[in-house]
Amino acid sequence: MLKQRILTAIVLLAILLPALFYRNYIPFACVMLVLIGAAAWEWGRLNGYGQGMSLFLGAEMVALCGLSWWLGLLQQPLVLMWMLASAAWVLGGAALLRVAVPGWPRIPRGLRLVGGLLALWVAWLAAVQARMVGINFLLSILVLVWVADVFAYFAGRAFGLKFTRGKLAPAISPGKSWEGVWGGMIGVLVLAVAWVFADKALGATVPSLYTRLNERGWWLLLIGAVFLAAMSVVGDLVESLIKRSAGAKDSSRLLPGHGGVLDRVDALLPALPIAMMLAFL
Repeated sequence: MLKQRILTAIVLLAILLPALFYRNYIPFACVMLVLIGAAAWEWGRLNGYGQGMSLFLGAEMVALCGLSWWLGLLQQPLVLMWMLASAAWVLGGAALLRVAVPGWPRIPRGLRLVGGLLALWVAWLAAVQARMVGINFLLSILVLVWVADVFAYFAGRAFGLKFTRGKLAPAISPGKSWEGVWGGMIGVLVLAVAWVFADKALGATVPSLYTRLNERGWWLLLIGAVFLAAMSVVGDLVESLIKRSAGAKDSSRLLPGHGGVLDRVDALLPALPIAMMLAFL
């Protein structure tokens, strides 16, 4: 399993890094198009659709993103879309976590399907637009989610249930603790402050998300970083809830040793549009 994880990680990095650092955004947009299409296929399977229908949903997602690209949507300011997507994630995420696993099947399957596909489409638009802004800007969003996850893991292992009596969401993800969430938020705050100083020291030509927030006030930087860390946890928990309802351990086996695409991008789905809203509102 460890060898599989390492090999898969190497292959993914070998594909993603050249696309990310290419002189324009087009290779990155294409790689993301494939990943989002695969995630849409996984979404169909998690909602009980067969292989044929799930493949159709994947192709439909690729077509929708491609059409958006062709129509020039990527070149348009999409602040209203980011606001609507952010509100949907905050309100919808809270509602889903409240009803937990038993409540998911009670939502009409068509509504679940459309909601998930829209979330994937918006995430693709946000990721590609962030790359169009600049590599430094996109990386500051991606690294935030990774740091929140890593710090949450180690804080949970070291301090889980030492300061609280109950776990974060035992019916959804028994391994997560409040201490892990707080550890992730602390890690993100350290990252945000360090990135602002790094932008200044290195004379970054493209400001990061953190520098953009800090320019409007240090309070917005702190609140924005904590909010994004919290919403990355919501994205993770929502996917865990859906997998539990579907009786699946992973969203698929597309990435040997890592599960599926949704397993790797779940925290990014809310974080990307919310970060774009905070940066450009």
